[in-house]
Amino acid sequence: MTHNPVRPWRNIQRRPSRQIRVGKVLVGGDAPISVQTMTNTITSDVAATIEQIQRCAVAGADIVRVSTPDEDSTRALKEIVAESPVPIVADIHFHYKRAIEAAEAGAACLRINPGNIGDAKRVAEVVKAAKDHGCSIRIGVNAGSLEKHLLEKYGEPCPEAMVESGLDHIKLLQDNDFHEFKISVKASDVFLAAAAYQQLADATDAPIHLGITEAGGLMSGTVKSAIGLGNLLWMGIGDTIRVSLSADPVEEVKVGYEILKSLGLRHRGVTIISCPSCARQGFDVIKTVAALEDRLAHITTSMSLSIIGCVVNGPGEALMTDIGFTGGGAGKGMVYLAGKQDHTLSNDRMIDHIVDLVERKAAEIEAAEKLAAE
Repeated sequence: MTHNPVRPWRNIQRRPSRQIRVGKVLVGGDAPISVQTMTNTITSDVAATIEQIQRCAVAGADIVRVSTPDEDSTRALKEIVAESPVPIVADIHFHYKRAIEAAEAGAACLRINPGNIGDAKRVAEVVKAAKDHGCSIRIGVNAGSLEKHLLEKYGEPCPEAMVESGLDHIKLLQDNDFHEFKISVKASDVFLAAAAYQQLADATDAPIHLGITEAGGLMSGTVKSAIGLGNLLWMGIGDTIRVSLSADPVEEVKVGYEILKSLGLRHRGVTIISCPSCARQGFDVIKTVAALEDRLAHITTSMSLSIIGCVVNGPGEALMTDIGFTGGGAGKGMVYLAGKQDHTLSNDRMIDHIVDLVERKAAEIEAAEKLAAE
């Protein structure tokens, strides 16, 4: 919302962390919490991978991770990096040489899993390649691939085992005089992931990458991620996030922004406040909201829009949003601008008119921001 004051009870105090760079994107410190996703194309299919990265970037992705399981993938990575509008993280598992090749290909960051990347000597070789080519590193601990000795020590994946794994590999990087790293401790179980992240946050000042891994499909994965990531973010933990969904990566970006927007941590695009609809509605709320979400997807300027079917809550919600429409009777409703009644509008003209109002408001905000920056 652009016209409402900041309320103290809505402020989240983020955990202090060191700041690193992933290409052109700053992670940690006072940098905005970045939104990541991962391609699901065959990486060696350069055209398909670049097309997916570009769609994710349009949706707002700050960083995109690309799997590099074989030499064909790391060969393709050089062209992908050159064409990508956002920094690329190379996802490495099992073979440390893929990490070295990815660094040489121009990856901005190397994601390595301590449980399967190899011994200290191999990690040292990866670190050298990262230093030589200006890469950062993400230590990616996963409950499903912990080191054998930790599973024997603790008996099962647990927060203590995950954090110990992460701290061991932080020491490996630091012993090689490498400090441009972030870390994650992911699990598919929300409770396990949340507990591990809380312990990790107390144990290191490294930037933290949040995620609930293998969260599920679009609906179930969104719910799990919102619960897990939302609670951690509310506690101030997290410098960059990835929502893991069995869905189009663009949906991961959208959900990531919705989680951040709901907590007031990041603002992008139009936030629509709408009622679930009932017999009192003066127009078809569900179809209207679906149409507006589609028609306003191109707006990146932060603003709020309320679409309420009747006057029970409509006027009150409109007071809190930049633009509002409340259903009335006789096929028309009331338009609110900056919380105040402005004019009536017939239901059959509503969608086109609201889209026009939002686009004009976005242009006004952009012009004001540009003037303030000059």
